Amino acid sequence: MQEPQRVSAADFIRSFANWRLQAARMPVVVTHHGKDAHVLISLDDYHRLDGGAARDIAVRTDALQASHAALVEAIRDAVILIDPACHVVAINPAGCDLLERSAAALTGQALAAALPGIETGLLAHRVNRLIDHRERFSGEIPGVVRPGQWLRVDLFPVPVGGAIILRDISAAMEDHAAADARRALLQAIEADGGIGHARISVRETVESANAALLAMVGVDAAAIRRVRFSALLPTGQRQRFVETLESVFRTGNAQRIATELMTREGAALPVSLSIAEIRGAYASEGAMIAVTAAR
Repeated sequence: MQEPQRVSAADFIRSFANWRLQAARMPVVVTHHGKDAHVLISLDDYHRLDGGAARDIAVRTDALQASHAALVEAIRDAVILIDPACHVVAINPAGCDLLERSAAALTGQALAAALPGIETGLLAHRVNRLIDHRERFSGEIPGVVRPGQWLRVDLFPVPVGGAIILRDISAAMEDHAAADARRALLQAIEADGGIGHARISVRETVESANAALLAMVGVDAAAIRRVRFSALLPTGQRQRFVETLESVFRTGNAQRIATELMTREGAALPVSLSIAEIRGAYASEGAMIAVTAAR
């Protein structure tokens, strides 16, 4: 056993590099208010403690760190680690793909150079809050990497500084915009008042119908629900409608036919039917039928 050297906590902090080298030869005891508080020893001495238990702990710690690194490498989202000076210290393969640059080219660069769009929006402020106050953030932000691209951004603190997780959600944002446009179109159709429409299942049963179509037929919503749409047509024209609907489901192409609707009073109302498939993520979910009175 070697007699350890002693140093106050203040002197230890001021000359850490020197005391780290001293600890490679013999233990260094750090005192606090004159009392022994901590001991700095070499890694080899640490491994020799307790008959190899410390070595086992170190091995398990190394394995855990390696598994964490492998997990980050396998994540499909882009992961960027930055230091307190906002320089890139690590980036996973998904991040390289998103930025279209290699890890070697990005490591050590300022974050603003890796993400040129960061300085023109909200994200720069959020990154500063992350580094200065360890403040987390999650949100959707456009134009961080390239114009028109939407990214889901998650910021959270890590020991090295901060972590930035990016996911491209441009397709989802386009779907939301398309859904908003469809809702606006339906509102415009309802405001017109002269265009009927119904949603039918793949079995041709009516799932919903708007007020204009109900007025054309002369029934209420409860009376038309679950009725086969072809039952609203004259008997001689039903087969043609069924064949047209099957063609829409088979090809995915919208079609338009001229036919007649049978009203509650038994009158035949000449109409045009525009039929389009409702295609779900995995299969057909039915069709939409727009009904306009023939002119």
